[in-house]
Amino acid sequence: MVSNLLFYKLLRVALVIICLLFHLCWLSGQAVKRHKPLTPATSRRKRSNAPKPFAGLIHKPICEACEQGVDTRPQAPGSPPPRLLFTRGRRRTVDTQYHFCPDLACSYYSWLGRSNIRANGHPGGKQWHQLQCVSCHSYFYEITGTIFHGKRASVELIVRVIACLAEGLGIRGTARVFEVDPNTVLQWLVEAADRLRTFSAYFLHDLHLRQV
Repeated sequence: MVSNLLFYKLLRVALVIICLLFHLCWLSGQAVKRHKPLTPATSRRKRSNAPKPFAGLIHKPICEACEQGVDTRPQAPGSPPPRLLFTRGRRRTVDTQYHFCPDLACSYYSWLGRSNIRANGHPGGKQWHQLQCVSCHSYFYEITGTIFHGKRASVELIVRVIACLAEGLGIRGTARVFEVDPNTVLQWLVEAADRLRTFSAYFLHDLHLRQV
């Protein structure tokens, strides 16, 4: 009888110890889960909305001027291009020393008196000479850059209209006198004012005046 009671007591103690061990293991497992970062079992890759570079895309500017964003339009160099001399052929009779090549890509652009301009006659029987730059082989009329370029009206009519406007006659009055549309007169006036502004900026500068 005594042995049975001792056996039951030992069994109870063993069960209590086993329960305590299971409880400690469970607490340690919860602590590990609590400190372990939650990571999904399968991580999904998020699609980026950033544009993907394609083949041939230039990431870096090809020159310093492009990187700095400066104006890279062709400009007249500091030293003039060489003067062209022609020893063969017929002597030129049309004076072209006051004309220059209007092509921005030409090395003779904006340079006067370099003998690179020659007359090419009157194509189509027009009034103005057609000029050619022997350097870049481009053609243009001698009135290129003036208010007469691209106008169907005669030079005399345009000059008289501008003269009347300069004398103080209104745009509509000038249009009635010369039977021209008022919008056309206004356009001629605007173009003449632009050329006058350019002329004044070119000739009237660095003036040392003591009295005005």
